[in-house]
Amino acid sequence: MRRLNMSRPAIRIGRAAGRKGIGAGRSKFGVSSSIGAALLALAACSPPDTHPQLTAKAPADLGLIGAPMPVIDPEWWTAYRDPQLDRIVADALAGSPTLDAALARVRQAEAVLARRDADLAPSITADGNAQVARLSGRYTIPPPFAGSVRFLGTAQANLSWNLDLFGRQRAAIAGARASAAAAALDVEAARLMLAGAVVSTYAEVARAERIAEIARATIATRERAVRLVTVRVENRLASQLDVQAATTLLAQARVALTRAQAARVLAANALAQLAGRGADYPAGIGPTRLTAPTTLPLPAAIPADLLARRADIAAATARVEAAAAGRQVARRAFYPDVNLIALAGLQAVGIGNFFNPEAATAGAGAALHLPIFDGGRLRADLAEATAAVDLAIADYNGVVVGAVRDAADALATIQATEREAAAQGAVVRGFAETNRLNAVRIAAGLDSRLTGIDTDIRLLDAQLAQATLGIDALAARARLVQALGGGFDPARTPAATALPARTTQP
Repeated sequence: MRRLNMSRPAIRIGRAAGRKGIGAGRSKFGVSSSIGAALLALAACSPPDTHPQLTAKAPADLGLIGAPMPVIDPEWWTAYRDPQLDRIVADALAGSPTLDAALARVRQAEAVLARRDADLAPSITADGNAQVARLSGRYTIPPPFAGSVRFLGTAQANLSWNLDLFGRQRAAIAGARASAAAAALDVEAARLMLAGAVVSTYAEVARAERIAEIARATIATRERAVRLVTVRVENRLASQLDVQAATTLLAQARVALTRAQAARVLAANALAQLAGRGADYPAGIGPTRLTAPTTLPLPAAIPADLLARRADIAAATARVEAAAAGRQVARRAFYPDVNLIALAGLQAVGIGNFFNPEAATAGAGAALHLPIFDGGRLRADLAEATAAVDLAIADYNGVVVGAVRDAADALATIQATEREAAAQGAVVRGFAETNRLNAVRIAAGLDSRLTGIDTDIRLLDAQLAQATLGIDALAARARLVQALGGGFDPARTPAATALPARTTQP
């Protein structure tokens, strides 16, 4: 904020010149010259006609159809009907450092918005100064104060108000509001990502448990086989080769169990991290009870409404709005900045004079700041702000392209997993029947244990693959829900951080 020099000597000089006829004969010409100079200055300070080079992608550019978005419960993870999963998700949403950081960024953005909004309001300040000083005897101060030690005091109240005639401050407010909206939307996106990460990690716990269950059952079966082969060797009905084959199969199953147990520990530790908890948290994670989420949507195609149903896309949109508003701030910096100013206070030499009514001082007026020549700084700022808009649009396009791919991949994974699971079931049944027939032949003495070792190994691998496919199907449903926005509703966006209208170019 700038204040005009309103000293009375300057005014007296102007009046004296008028009385002598110096200024009176040129007054008309002087006014015309001043107006022409102002218009010339405004023309010289007009912003260059630059525009962003990129455009945001539309649903038609992404191959999306007009199918409606399926209804998704915001607490979609409850469809797995596992109370323990619900508890862990709640713990994560309440105590995750990642979510805490996102919420802190919201508070920070709201503080910036409040600061920008305050710039439009009048500013009132008070200043005071008191000191004892020796006044120069060879300067402008007249006797008897010259050369003496005196008390100097000032007390002054100041008023300053930026009129924002060209909307620079309003554009800054719009940008801050869009940034606050983006931060709030980031929280929604972080909640969805956090819930999705918990569900995916919990599915890994379930995967490890199912593999361990299969391994334990296989171990029990193969331990019985080892005992049977040992008895047959004692009765000279089998050889040590049969014992070695049965022992190898048992060791393979034990390795699978060890790996599954280690995988469960690691997945439980990951859940503790997602929940923002410590090393004691995994001990409270019991057996999983995930069931197929029959209530979760499975659309036949990716709906066009996808772009409006993802919080991360809405946040990217808000950042484009913020960048556009920042560009308007840079454009309007070329125009004059007009401030209303006023002051009132006391100024005196000598402590006794400080409380004299004659020590009162006051003034009011306007301050004008008009950029004339700055070496290209304003043009560079505008070019930077325009590039920031292009960058925000590029980021938006990247988010929407990624969102479409996420949805397409999730749909393809679900369909492929269902087909593969059906085929894998046939593989398991085939190996199980082959293994049963081999056991009959071995028990009848028609074959040795070596004959069935390959089938036993393949059966265990097929059973483990079948269990993995089942978990993959559950996890794929979770990824699809995330890709479809997880039940995000733009209408629930808080009013304080609602998306601003598009900033128009002057």
